[in-house]
Parts: sequence; C-alpha cells; structure tokens
Amino acid sequence: MNTATAQAPVPAAGAAPHPNQFALLRQRRFAPFFWTQFAGAANDNLFKFAFTVMVTYQLQVAWMPPAMAGLVIGALFILPYLLFSATSGQLADKCDKRSLILFVKWLEIGIMLLATWGFFTANVVVLLACTFLMGLHSTLFGPVKFAYLPQHLDERELTGGNGMVEMGTFVAILLGQVAGGLVVDIPAIGPQAVGFSCVALAVIGRLVAHAIPASPASAPELRINWNPFSETWRNLKLAHGNVVVFRSLLGISWMWFFGAVFLSQFPSFAKEVLHGNAQVASLLLVVFSIGIGAGSLMCEMLSRRHVEIGLVPVGAIGMTVFAVDLYFASRGLPPAGNLTLGQFVGIAAHWRVMADLALLSLFAGLYSVPMYALIQLRAQPTHRARIIAANNILNALFMIGSSVIAGALLKAGATIPQIFLLVGVANALVAGYIFLLVPEYLLRFVAWIATHIVYRFRVRGDEQIPVSGPAVLACNHVSFVDAVLLMAASPRPIYFVMDHRIFRFPVLGWLFRLSKAIPIAPQKDDPAVYEAAFERAAQVLREGDLLAIFPEGGITRDGTLQPFKGGIMKVLERAQADGVQPPVIPMALTNLWGSFFSRIEQGNAMVRPFRRGIFNRVGLNVGAPLPAAQVRPALLQQRVAQLLTA
Repeated sequence: MNTATAQAPVPAAGAAPHPNQFALLRQRRFAPFFWTQFAGAANDNLFKFAFTVMVTYQLQVAWMPPAMAGLVIGALFILPYLLFSATSGQLADKCDKRSLILFVKWLEIGIMLLATWGFFTANVVVLLACTFLMGLHSTLFGPVKFAYLPQHLDERELTGGNGMVEMGTFVAILLGQVAGGLVVDIPAIGPQAVGFSCVALAVIGRLVAHAIPASPASAPELRINWNPFSETWRNLKLAHGNVVVFRSLLGISWMWFFGAVFLSQFPSFAKEVLHGNAQVASLLLVVFSIGIGAGSLMCEMLSRRHVEIGLVPVGAIGMTVFAVDLYFASRGLPPAGNLTLGQFVGIAAHWRVMADLALLSLFAGLYSVPMYALIQLRAQPTHRARIIAANNILNALFMIGSSVIAGALLKAGATIPQIFLLVGVANALVAGYIFLLVPEYLLRFVAWIATHIVYRFRVRGDEQIPVSGPAVLACNHVSFVDAVLLMAASPRPIYFVMDHRIFRFPVLGWLFRLSKAIPIAPQKDDPAVYEAAFERAAQVLREGDLLAIFPEGGITRDGTLQPFKGGIMKVLERAQADGVQPPVIPMALTNLWGSFFSRIEQGNAMVRPFRRGIFNRVGLNVGAPLPAAQVRPALLQQRVAQLLTA
C-alpha cells in the first residue's frame, strides 16, 4: 500500500490559510518552532567555530595540533548521530514533541554553562566533552524537528515549511560561525564572551520554545529499546520497508555527502586555488549558505505549494552542471599571494567561481527540500520520527565517507578542483541511479517540465483531490498528454486506466509503462486485457490509492466532450464488492484542444508543433467529489461539462 494514504498530516486546529511560506512566521504553530531551531543551530556553530579558532590560534595543545583541531571537533560532534539517533527517534515518536523540545533546550542551557566554565579555564578536555554533548543535543532535536512539521502543516504547506527550516538552518550556521569567529577574537575576554553568548542563545531558545503548541505523541505505546546498535539496525530496516521513502533517504544522504565535500574544502580551496586569505574562505561559506537558502525558499513557488518531487531531478542536474563548471572556472586563475577580500572580488575571473558556488548550492536546495517533504508525507505517522532518525544515521555515515574519500583523493595527488569535478560527475551517476530505482521522481520531473515549460498550466480546485484514501478521478480526454497534466496536479501518485494502443507510442508508451498505467482494450478485441484492467483498477482502490479514468473511452477528435461510457460503473461495482466506497472527483482539462498533442489535424496529433505558438496556457478545473453511490455516466458527464465552462 502506498503509505501516502495511511494518514495525511493535519494542521493544528484553527490554522488559517496563508499567502506564502513567510506568513507561517506569524503563526504560533510554526514561528516558535522555527526560532527555537534557528537559535539551536546558531548556538551549535557559534560554540564549535569559536572553540576551533581558540585551539587553532590561541592555545598550544601538544596532543591536538592545530591541523587536527577541526577534524577532532567535527568528529566528536557527529559521533552522537551514529550512537543515539535511533534512541532519539523512538523518544520523538513516544513523547509529546513539545515536551521533548523543552527538555532538549534545558539540556542545552546546562551544556553551555559547563562550556562557559571550560572557556574561562581554557580547559580543552571539558570543551571537547561539551562538543560531544552538543552533538547529543542536536541528535535529540533532529527527529523531533522533522516529525513536528507534518503534524502541524498540511500537504500544501509542507514544502514551504521545510524550505523555511532549511533556509533558517543554513543562515543560522552562517551567523553562528561568523559570530563565533568575531567574539572569540575579542582581545583579553574573547573566550569568556563566547561562553556568555552561548548561554544567552540557549536561554533565548528555551524561552521561545515555551510558545510551541502541544504536539501529541504519535506512538505513545512504544516501548523504548535502549540498545543503540540493535535499534539502529531496526530503524534502517523500518525505513527500508517503504521503497520510495528509503531511497529518498539515500538521496538526501548523498546530498550531505556532496555538500560536505565542498564545505570541508573551502579553507584549502580559498588558500591554495583562489590564493585568498581567511576572509575569502568566509566569503565562499556566505555564498554557499545564501544559495542553499534561496533554493530552499524557491521550492514552494516552483511546486505550486505541493510536495513536488519533480524538482529533485532539476536540482540534481544543476548540482552537476555547476560543480563541473566550478572545475573549469578554477583552472588557470592568475597567480597571486594571499589576496584580501577586496582584491579577490576585484578580479573578474573570481566572479564565475562565486556564481558557480551560488548556483550549485541553490540547486542543492531545490534537490533536498522536496525529498524531506516527501519523507514526512509518505512515512507512517507512528514511525515518522524513527524514519527521520534513520535518515540522520545515514547522513552521518555519508558525511564521514565523504571526508575519508576526499582525504584519500588528496593523498593520491588529486587537486581540489579535480575533486569537485569527480563529485559533480558522481552526482549525475548517483542521481540517475536513484531516479531509475524510483521512477516517480522521473515521472514528476517530466510532468513538471510539461507544466512549466511546454505549457503554462493553471489548476483550480486542486484542494478537492484527496491527500489520503482511495478515489476515482474522472476527466475529459483531449490530448496525448492528459495523464501527464493530471500527474502534475496531484500531490500523490495516480494510476491511470488508458487505451492499450497508447503504449505503442515510443516515448509516451515508455513513460506510461513507467508510471504503471493500466492498459485496457475493448472486450470484443481482447477479453483478457479487458478483465485484467478492471481487476488491477479494483486492486488500486483496495490499496487506498488514486485511480484516474477517461470515461469517454478515447481522445476527442473534434474538441467536444463525448458521451461517457459505462466502464466507470464497473470499476465502482468492483470496489463496492471489496467494501470500498471511493469518491469520484470530476475534472476538466481546458484549452488543450488545438495544442500540439491534440488531434486537431484531421484526427492526427503532433503535426504542427507551433500551431498555437509556445507556452500555451492550459488549465485543469477540479470539481467537488461525488459519493460513489450517486455516480451515473450521464451525471458525471454533466459535472465535467460544467467544469469546462467554469
């Protein structure tokens, strides 16, 4: 069964519709949570970066040379993700998420008080222990963070909410690192000021968290398995049970692998390749963070406020293109020595490098946000936090793997631009492999291209398409791409009943086979295909999925609505025999007649591609659902006809 149908996310009671994702910052169900996670991410990075700078430039620690400081601190911070993510996922499913967030914020205050003492006494061991504890704090918060959103945002808000969180996280990382570097460098009192700043941020986070609304446990009966190793394995098996979700977890983990390669190499890239000073390295981080934030925020606009995984291939393509171009942009730069920020920006060749970094990270935002939203939407609510915990485990493993592989390549003599090139090429191969394993990404990509580039597509009434449970979508049939347009309008996969002859078309046939469309033939022509089609349609509805039918029985040859045939009644009778009463959603595609894919040329299609120019405006009107018991072909045709003129 498609787990999208298991339970739809329900927003908090009284949630008001909003014009865009920024309006969520005025609503209690989102704003306190957003600023709580923002303060936590900023505090993590302020502490880590200040500590790294202190042991690199200000203290002499014999057993931890400056070159190793960043690696040791980073490894200690990420270690709890491997050890305790499974446990934190269980806690987030079992406990009220607000209560767990408040506990985590109290823990953060305690850790930062201990760290303040460590900064005052310059005790590196205590600060290393606090690094591990802050990693534990983030590990506990991670599953709560992503399980909270689908509990308070509906499907139309999930992409925008995730985009805001992703943007906020990277801005917080950036501000935290900048503040950490500046504060620790204050003469005489730098380390002490860092301690006070960390405590202040922790207290602010706790105060803001108090306004987070109650978030009841999704699995209060869950018994906690405190063994992190057996539970980690169990979580990975749990995630593996849903193919689309698990492979999306792998896709997100690959994005963290990809991003970690670039982020870890920025200091060396700035110094050895771009010939810049530390300010140039900071500029690269700023550009990268702004790009991620911009891409994350663009997702809601580009997805028409649905969970649109068609953006994932768009993001993957951009990541590869600009990673490869970064390699070429980095070759042959004029030799220079320790350029200041002003000198670096004054060289025209460096602007191409910065543009590549900005666009690369922007497309990474387009890639990651829909994947996060898909996981939240498709994972069973009772297991959602544990699925997110499995994601955090995989992310940590992939990030460790990226460090090992990048280090091995450098040791083997590869240059940093060559590593960027290899990662860009590998991204194309990995993304292509994931999209072939999960064809839904590819199908949604084709639908996104069709509705944003080939056509200007407008949907009215899409809130009538149910986000959970079985339903039959009944639409007029105007062109060969009707199914692609319906696919783009629905946040969930649709199984289409289609004329078996369309599968003979080279590209469309492959596309519809990939989407698991159901071929149907007239009973007199092929009784076996006819019966198999109705049995498969009944199975789709039994499993709680969406079934789409074109009741006219074929594409119109004159642009008018043809009489509806009785096949839909047979589908509903089969469903009723299985104890399923699916609503029937009438739909009408508008302004498609006369387009390239319609049969306006004496019954033929695809003859004059520019008959109506390019960027044709087409639409889909979705009507109110009809109860299955009331449906008759004539009534359904009447409803679709009314939608055609709406």
